[in-house]
Amino acid sequence: MQAFVIPGEFGLDRLARVDRPIPAPGPNEVLIRVKAASLNARDLGVIGGFYNPDLKGPLIPVSDGVGEVVKLGEGATRFGLGDRVSPIFTQSWIAGEATQANWTSTLGSPLDGLLAEYAVFHEERLVLAPGHLTDVEAAALPCAGVTAWHAIVEEGQVKAGDTVVVQGTGGVSLFALQFAKLQGARVIVTSSSDEKLERAIALGADHGINYKDNPDWNDAVLSYTGGQGADHIVDLGGAATLARSIASLRVGGRISLVGLLSGGKVEDFPIVPAILRKARLQAINVGSREMFEAMNRAISQHALRPVVDRVFPFSRSVDALRHLQNESYFGKIAIRFNQNEIPSG
Repeated sequence: MQAFVIPGEFGLDRLARVDRPIPAPGPNEVLIRVKAASLNARDLGVIGGFYNPDLKGPLIPVSDGVGEVVKLGEGATRFGLGDRVSPIFTQSWIAGEATQANWTSTLGSPLDGLLAEYAVFHEERLVLAPGHLTDVEAAALPCAGVTAWHAIVEEGQVKAGDTVVVQGTGGVSLFALQFAKLQGARVIVTSSSDEKLERAIALGADHGINYKDNPDWNDAVLSYTGGQGADHIVDLGGAATLARSIASLRVGGRISLVGLLSGGKVEDFPIVPAILRKARLQAINVGSREMFEAMNRAISQHALRPVVDRVFPFSRSVDALRHLQNESYFGKIAIRFNQNEIPSG
């Protein structure tokens, strides 16, 4: 099989395409033929050495994908041949609260990821993909979808009539927009692009704020909410946006800390505004298999479709990662794999 690996040296230019034997499933494991993968900002961090600078290599990157079950290990009964499944991001997090130990079982680092034509997983660490989605759409769900579901539904408990602010128009942001609308919320989207804001409004957003034209975008949020502030803010910016997120919040509102696109350290944390707003800050790190399955039921029930920006062939995986690096996308960037022969035996 073909795979892309980080050979032990970091950087997109070092990513190498290699040939490996197709792995064999052990007891209670299944072999999947990967049909599509999708990209996250974390993948760039892994390939660039940010997350595991001591990596010895080689490592298969990319956390998200969907595939067809093509071989069952002894005792594997959870899925059948031909089922379309996605592996969960944190392989050991099945349900309940996460533990520190769970973070050693994440795909794409430290465990091998999905940028390979075949992969083996324990059957308990897979979920069925919603049947109405294409392979590319289904591949968008494991990280971005579950993160947004965790933030909006599981932790955020967003309800009808709430106001939700979503930063940006990447994968997590647009899933958060879609899930918040499913809950009956009003959604405000921020972006530096009027074109992207128009597309977000077409997707269901109620208001758009261009933060380049309106650097004090928190004032616009307060204006849209009659001075009360938003009930929930999905913060993906990190260092550069957290203070304004707090300033946009209603008293007792919640901020889901999801990303660190502008940096991971806040030099001057606004303690007094946070206290005055009784701000609740909840960090979100994807989610469990139980959350993934709950999200898939909602997606199927409402026939929701993920937003896909662009699809690249497997042979152009590095180009797909460069497109992600350029930050010009709206929704998810996906990779479609070749249709390989199912291994015999």
